Amino acid sequence: MRGIGRSIAGLAVCAMTLSAVIGVCAGGSITAAGSHLDEPVLHYVHEAHRLPAGGASDVRALALARDGGVWVGTAAGVFVLSPGGEAWVPVVLAGGEGPVFDVAAGSDGAVWAGAWNGLHGIRGGRAQRIEGVAGPVGAVGVSAEGIVLAGGPGGYWRVGAGWAEEVEPGCTRYVRGITAGTAGTWWVATEMGLYAWRRARSGYWVDARAAASISVRAVVDAGGGRLWAAALGGIQVFEGERLTRSIGAGDGLPSEDVRAIARGEDGALWCGTARGAACYESGRWKVLRGQRWLMSDDVRDVAVGHDGVVWVATAAGVSALRTEQLTLAAKAARFHRVLEARHVRPPGIVGQCRLRTPGQLATWEPTDDDNDGGYTALALAMEAYRYAVTGDPEALAAARRALGACEFLERVTGTPGFLARTVVPADGRRVHDPNEEIPAPVWAEEQVRDPRNKRVPLRWRVSADGRWLWKGDTSSDEVTAHFFGYWAFHELARDAADRRRVATQVVRIMDHLIEHGYTLTDLDGTPTRWGVWAPERLNGDPDWAMERGINSVELLSFLKLAHHVSGDSRYADHYRRLIRDHHYDRNALEAPNLNPAWRTYIDFELLAFAYPALLTLETDPGLRRVYRRSLERWHAAVRRDGSPFFEFIYALCTTPRRANCDGALALLRETPLDLVRWTMDNTVREDVRLCRYPEIERWQTDRRLPPGEIAYSRTDQNPWLAVQGDGGESEGDGVFWLLPYWMGRHLGILESAGGVGKAKAQ
Repeated sequence: MRGIGRSIAGLAVCAMTLSAVIGVCAGGSITAAGSHLDEPVLHYVHEAHRLPAGGASDVRALALARDGGVWVGTAAGVFVLSPGGEAWVPVVLAGGEGPVFDVAAGSDGAVWAGAWNGLHGIRGGRAQRIEGVAGPVGAVGVSAEGIVLAGGPGGYWRVGAGWAEEVEPGCTRYVRGITAGTAGTWWVATEMGLYAWRRARSGYWVDARAAASISVRAVVDAGGGRLWAAALGGIQVFEGERLTRSIGAGDGLPSEDVRAIARGEDGALWCGTARGAACYESGRWKVLRGQRWLMSDDVRDVAVGHDGVVWVATAAGVSALRTEQLTLAAKAARFHRVLEARHVRPPGIVGQCRLRTPGQLATWEPTDDDNDGGYTALALAMEAYRYAVTGDPEALAAARRALGACEFLERVTGTPGFLARTVVPADGRRVHDPNEEIPAPVWAEEQVRDPRNKRVPLRWRVSADGRWLWKGDTSSDEVTAHFFGYWAFHELARDAADRRRVATQVVRIMDHLIEHGYTLTDLDGTPTRWGVWAPERLNGDPDWAMERGINSVELLSFLKLAHHVSGDSRYADHYRRLIRDHHYDRNALEAPNLNPAWRTYIDFELLAFAYPALLTLETDPGLRRVYRRSLERWHAAVRRDGSPFFEFIYALCTTPRRANCDGALALLRETPLDLVRWTMDNTVREDVRLCRYPEIERWQTDRRLPPGEIAYSRTDQNPWLAVQGDGGESEGDGVFWLLPYWMGRHLGILESAGGVGKAKAQ
């Protein structure tokens, strides 16, 4: 639903760059014909590993053993997850349960645990406390030769096969991490700097204290003679012992409270921070945070396996980030399977589903939404494009199913041309916005806030056959989306019978609007809250000034399509009259609304639905120039988003050469495979600034974050919002991605690499 009456106080315009959008993803070479090849792209998939409730879930450290086992030190002791296993197994340490601060794995298969009561060596699942090492031990490192260095409040010890000796490296006991280097060097990360400890002919000695940030937590050999140190204050890069660079929030780190760092065999560097994990590769940072990627953003340790799996220890358990290489075609097949598995409900309605347990797909159940009819119409358009590209009879069947659902939403109301928002079986299930009487004082409050609002106590009605509940007070959003779906299917259908079905539906709705003075009139005899396109309202009522340009574009588009599919000159007459007598063409130049207090992505989406029929069917050069000016105004406002749907709509109405296809394809490639709407709160990140732009109503980020870092799943949502998602309580249907994908294929912007393959719904 649209908003109204936003405050205009405190406007803060933030600098934004198109490079933040275009630079989202590499890949996808351009062919000689200008289309982009569909090359495989790396996708991360989160695998949650929960430990027993209590202190075990408070994971402090993590190590990967030679046999592939995952070892963790927790507030309740040591646990191991065997390769391919599902359950964590506790390892009993001498002295009883207590916190373990660090774990390290040796090349000989041994695992070492720094615990509250000393150092423990673990072999074959059995632990032995090392005599002579006083606890607690806060950090443990193992060299390639199997020598252990352990440190804590009681001092430092070297441990080998059958022996242990106390040593004095000359550094502070505020130790946080120990890493074995080359040529007998040990790197000791402490709260008082980074120390290099080297073996000399007569023993061990302390080298110069190359302190970066005073609080150093971990260090990793980054290759090429470089060391990366994780510190409070960011990451410090050393060449030998010389500090050469400091990396912080301004470089893309989500937090400068860096706790852990690791290097993968592919050269990628991973770090764990107080605000999630981050990976540095190909010259940029990728941020993974929120429950889509991690058990908790409070990251304590990171390790990368030989198989490329990234293991992340957090305050709420362990996350494994596995990878899949997928082309866009393979991703489309996957999303289609998800759509069919959980997002189509009788009588063919397409929409998101509810998850009874957040994030658990097995607990899904259908749910209703105000805009189900519009979402179903978008699925109709998507399947029409899929059929046009592939000729797949399954796509045609799915398109006809969606068309049938759209037809049903009109038939079920019993009023020709009047659409229901949605329907649910009349079986007593819970619905959103149930019927209710609104007390007069409450309604008075609402009227003051929004004088144009409509009091609708009877939202849901029973169908004539008693089988369905249908929802009224239908919005202009639904009508515009329906017409877009009808336009796409009509233009792409190969069967005359399908085109006749579309024509019949368009005419029924258009006749209703004309007969009711260009309004969508509900069963109470008055227009719905948003269903108004009448000249006397748009041109003569200041309460409707916000809709003047957008609704003018919509109505002209409706009439142009009605004339096109029916051949009836009545619709052309109405179209010309609105232009001649009510200057709806000039009104179109006001679209979209760009004042931050009025600007909404709902309106941007509605214009995207309306422009194609208007621009592709209009032949008058003068009117085309006017509509093109309106389109250019719209595109200038959304271009920096890199929205695949918006860019391909623009390409369809103009030419792909003018569209931001690079940005659009980057977003298609980087969209996560997980469609659950996890909450993504970017207000806590240190690498973004908050501002009141492009919409003044809520906080937004000063740069367009990649798809994996937001909860965006609809083109009517503002992708710049700093906080998005619903805590994992729903899953998106994927049409927001599938529709532009198939449009891009149809427009020749994207070439298939061949072999879509099969993919199971996850």
